[in-house]
Amino acid sequence: MKLISVSKLVFSTILLSLILGTTYLLSFSDTEPEKDKAYKDEFKKQYAIYAIDLPKDIEFAGERISLEYFDVKESMDREILVNTYWQSQTLLFLKRANKYFLVIEPILKKNNIPDDFKYLAIAESGLQNVKSPSGASGFWQFMKATAKERNLELTKEVDERYHLEKSTQAACEYLNDAFKKYKSWTLVAASYNMGMNGLSKQLKAQNVDNYYDLELNSETARYVYRIIAIKTILSSPQKYGFHFREKDLYPHIPTYDIKVDTTISNLAVYAERHNSNYKMLKAFNPWLRKKSLEVKPGKSYTIKLPKKGARKVLFE
Repeated sequence: MKLISVSKLVFSTILLSLILGTTYLLSFSDTEPEKDKAYKDEFKKQYAIYAIDLPKDIEFAGERISLEYFDVKESMDREILVNTYWQSQTLLFLKRANKYFLVIEPILKKNNIPDDFKYLAIAESGLQNVKSPSGASGFWQFMKATAKERNLELTKEVDERYHLEKSTQAACEYLNDAFKKYKSWTLVAASYNMGMNGLSKQLKAQNVDNYYDLELNSETARYVYRIIAIKTILSSPQKYGFHFREKDLYPHIPTYDIKVDTTISNLAVYAERHNSNYKMLKAFNPWLRKKSLEVKPGKSYTIKLPKKGARKVLFE
């Protein structure tokens, strides 16, 4: 009798659970589909991704891009899409460009390099003093050997690949040498990515004379298109959905120069003596790689520091 009662109790409990569970599910299913449908309807209404019309005419450094060729158009379209819809990165490009193009543009002009090559620096580093896995460093991503060939100083304490003015000048010298060889600025840009030797071998092997007819490794095959896409978007940002105010851009910080012709044993102390600090000294002189600077007889360096009050940002 006791066993039968327990069985009845268990059966009753299971039955009650099933009834309650079914009631809950029915109640849930009555309301959830409506909420889900409303959510999906709102999502469809608010969220949209659009294809982008390419400009009918695109040029780089005065050279027209052959968009009438399907392969060229598709390659250009890919880079426009990637850089338009990678919104955070491209907006950072716009912000940094406002700060650093003021330095880069006059050096390009002085060396008769087309202004469009400032966008190559963005493609290389995003206008940051980064170091690649292969060891290329600075805004212009020089390898050590190439930097030394271009007379940039590399020691334990100094690495001028991180010196914006000097590395830009070195880049200009490379670009001019490449142009003498190729007579085409698009080929010059391609050579900056894969080197003149590598590019020349491919041109000879494939018996072509321009970038757009070359079959290249995936990185270089995209490289020039990426530069052109960055130029296209940054030249007309609102057209590609980027909206900002002048105050949203990073300002160029005014600095003053200090000539240094004697060894500095402690750069942090040195910065303090000039009413600054080590962080600011490194921010404006990233080419200083240690906390000291040996200056050999007859040698001198120029250190930049922000002018008084320049660190403070005015909010509107």
